[in-house]
Amino acid sequence: MKEISIHDLKDFYVGQSDNQDAGTGCTVILTGKEGATPGVDVRGGAPGTRETDLIASEEMVDKVHGLLLSGGSAYGLDAASGVMAFLEEQDIGFDTGFAKVPIVPGAVLYDLGYKSPKIRPNFAMGYEAAKNATNRNYQDGSFGAGTGATVGKILGPEHAMKSGIGSYAIEIGDLQVGALVAVNAFGSIYEGSTLLGGPMKEGKAQDTEPFLFQGLAASFQGNTTIGCILTNASLDKSKANKVSSMAQDGFARAIKPIHTMVDGDTIFTLAKGTIPCDVSTLGALSAYVMERAIHVAIKSATCTLLPTYDTWTKHP
Repeated sequence: MKEISIHDLKDFYVGQSDNQDAGTGCTVILTGKEGATPGVDVRGGAPGTRETDLIASEEMVDKVHGLLLSGGSAYGLDAASGVMAFLEEQDIGFDTGFAKVPIVPGAVLYDLGYKSPKIRPNFAMGYEAAKNATNRNYQDGSFGAGTGATVGKILGPEHAMKSGIGSYAIEIGDLQVGALVAVNAFGSIYEGSTLLGGPMKEGKAQDTEPFLFQGLAASFQGNTTIGCILTNASLDKSKANKVSSMAQDGFARAIKPIHTMVDGDTIFTLAKGTIPCDVSTLGALSAYVMERAIHVAIKSATCTLLPTYDTWTKHP
């Protein structure tokens, strides 16, 4: 197993756009003229999604041309229209006979309480992120969909910790598997038994579950973790959906608690390639890279307003 960059994944193009002053942004994945086979698994109790119904195995469309991960809550879904406009200019989309319609699923996280609730990802930001994807301008940290991401909100937003978006990818022979994830979880973040992030109390990150078990309510403070598996494996939609389902194990290993009623946790899969792979093996690998990408999102976060992994671990 060899660790590679997310930019080493063949035929996927990842770009970002954000407004750092407003504390929000979006991340876009483009899949080229031929598109990619999609899968999705939605488990959180408060999801915000777009075009997920067509990913069901029995539905007609079997390729998507882009994917949006965005801040802005439901408002952020507007950014997908900008992605569609960019793809239409490139003559990319599902051919209906009268027009080519780009298929762009997406999911959003809630970051309206971070800085400015009145500025959200929109058509222009989605278009810019899609354009940036052609230059592969993605970077880990508090950028794109991770710009306003935070974790550990059971004690209120003033006790939250800054998060971001992270990536992790591997190569085994000809097979490539990668993950992108914007981590905006209600719960705390773990790397094995090591606490990476959570609600801050007395200068240290805390485990969320004891507060929950003591009766402190899981109130809505702005949550949801959204991500995507990227692979060059040859999959149909049913297998891609299974990969998304198994990749949720990566969420469960790294985030505690996960899939709460105040999270909208969603994982997409995009498969574009010809490499044969057992779906159970691919699903296990997907959970592995997703867990690692969550760790990267926490460790690479930057902020001047909230504590980060770097500040509380190195400067308690």
